[in-house]
Amino acid sequence: MSIKEIDSICTYCGVGCEITAVVENNTIKRIYAKKDTLISRGKLCIKGKAGWDFVHSSLRLPQVKIKKDFIRKNELYFPKDVKEALLSGVKEDEKFIYPDLELSYKIVAWKLQRVRDLYGSDSIAGIGGARSSCESGYLFQKFIREVILSPHIDNCARVCHAPSLKGMREVIGEGAATNPFDDIEKASFILVFGSNTTEAHPIAATRITNALRSGAKTAVFDVRETHISASATYDCTLPFESNLLVLNMLSYVILSEELYDKDFINDRTTGFNEYKEAILKDEYANPEFFKKIKGYEYLSDMIKTVAREYAKNRSVILWGLGVTEHLDGSYAVEALCNLAVMTGNIGKEGAGLIPLRGQNNVQGVCDVGCLPYFLPDYKTPQREGKKTPEMVKAMMDKEIRVLINMGEDIAHIHPNQNKIKKALEGLDFLVVLDLFENETTEFADVIYGVKSAYEKEGVYVNAERRVQLSSVLVESELPDDWEVIDGISKEMGEYQGFNSSKEVWDDLRKGSDRFLKASYEFLRANQNRALQWPIDDKGATEILHTQKFRTNDAKAHFSYRRYYLRGMVEELIRGKEIRFYLTTGRAIAQYNNANQTGKSKTLTKRHKEDVLHISLEDKEYFKDAKYVVLSSKHGKTKPLKYKLTRKLKKGTMFCTFHHFESRINHLFGDESDELTKTALFKSVKVDAELVYE
Repeated sequence: MSIKEIDSICTYCGVGCEITAVVENNTIKRIYAKKDTLISRGKLCIKGKAGWDFVHSSLRLPQVKIKKDFIRKNELYFPKDVKEALLSGVKEDEKFIYPDLELSYKIVAWKLQRVRDLYGSDSIAGIGGARSSCESGYLFQKFIREVILSPHIDNCARVCHAPSLKGMREVIGEGAATNPFDDIEKASFILVFGSNTTEAHPIAATRITNALRSGAKTAVFDVRETHISASATYDCTLPFESNLLVLNMLSYVILSEELYDKDFINDRTTGFNEYKEAILKDEYANPEFFKKIKGYEYLSDMIKTVAREYAKNRSVILWGLGVTEHLDGSYAVEALCNLAVMTGNIGKEGAGLIPLRGQNNVQGVCDVGCLPYFLPDYKTPQREGKKTPEMVKAMMDKEIRVLINMGEDIAHIHPNQNKIKKALEGLDFLVVLDLFENETTEFADVIYGVKSAYEKEGVYVNAERRVQLSSVLVESELPDDWEVIDGISKEMGEYQGFNSSKEVWDDLRKGSDRFLKASYEFLRANQNRALQWPIDDKGATEILHTQKFRTNDAKAHFSYRRYYLRGMVEELIRGKEIRFYLTTGRAIAQYNNANQTGKSKTLTKRHKEDVLHISLEDKEYFKDAKYVVLSSKHGKTKPLKYKLTRKLKKGTMFCTFHHFESRINHLFGDESDELTKTALFKSVKVDAELVYE
């Protein structure tokens, strides 16, 4: 009997907790956190502790399987060696054949070359997921750009934090957290905006709790009362789609009362006078505006108080998808950056800007260039490709005929599901790499089962820029994502190939300022004390922007965008009765599309279905109903169980989206952030149909 303990990192959210797995005979028996770790500090959320069952699930995908329908449609055109191999006893069942990897690579490479010859390189696109390692994300974008010769590469940051990257780069030149999580405990004032931190990023939330115990004050802005807002000094419940409105108001107070840091502004910024003049003239920037909005009048005075607290203290800002998944998500992030810059709350300990990333490698896959408008290290590509929503339209229009999908369940977690499914059905060829069958694999011609994060060595970058190297907890015969991409590349005659993830990482590091000195040896030596990029000849970088900003002129650039009246705020001002606005979010016991967490008995017991939360103030409307069906102009849900709560204002609803059967994401359409195409997932007007039996 072989029992060992192996240190690695959690596979779930962007906090990047260090874990230790107890492994017996190649089977995980338990996962815990050591007390001396930098991030975990001996604590894990329930996903970290119990969400490892998926590794050993009997439902894991095999190495590769190919639909027989695809073989039948193409076999007349296959090259001779492929035809011969298919006749030599390949395993099969009613629907699939199960070739070895080498044969599958030949088939995929042949189809890609055929489509490229017929329709051109731009007819092929790639979409990656943020659960994959930096090595896989890097090689994937390199494959699409340099082997396929297509610019169309994207990843699931489009679903969540693309506006953070865009907004932060606009003002301060870098789209990443400025400070470590530990600085939350060093702040005197903490502003949390659009983040249910306790459930979405539990271990980061403990830093806020610790800060409160030490005397810090907290303001939480959200459209509902959350766990984190319940303990806040200032609990600010907002109307839907009013983030930019409120952020401009916070700035208005600081500007009108001259609470800004004049020396910092003069020394390290540009555009302040123009910004100040524009915002003070804006009729929607004065907090007095909220006195016109029924049910939210209290915000007029509370916004003033919060603005003063933020400006006068050493303050840090944290935000989540409640900021970014809006029509003006990028502009709202710019507004958050404006607050930090005008008060000098950046470039120092206990202050700064921390976007809370949703998946374990959202930061990393963007850093390594898995984006249509950035190469690795955020260099500009020769050609900018299509963003995922633009890819979907191009699929509908037959401009894109092939999609390679690496771990991104677009047929569940993306909006406008009816449109996406039509787009996938119309493809000439779909290749999917994933751990389990999901909604997207239903449409796939070739499906590769690949290693999970617990079965491979690879680099991940957490939400505070810590560069972490995972360990192999259990051995697996499945390929890693990058190995599949490399195998196809070899068959296309483009690569000499890589023999290990380390070789892929070293290839990336050659041209990267961020990871220059972050070798595997360096990262392994810092396993439980991971350091933050840039890691170069000067060492690691705990706090960004201490002396200069990462813009061309080394200064922060103020950027102002006026709020425009719409949606719930407009209806309230006009005295309309609100029926109904829905927002979505996560539950602590599940993760995204529940593809991994749904295989855990412990987690499924805690959250086995999506339940609609309805304001107690609306209870008469739902009296005696057993279920509720929500509908929008885009689609409708299945009948949902519901519960009444005091944590929502009248006319507002909340629901998780983890379980596909609920069809929550069918309610959302193509409405998105103006600059990045990140979907408007945090606000949709819905009708409620009551079901009584």
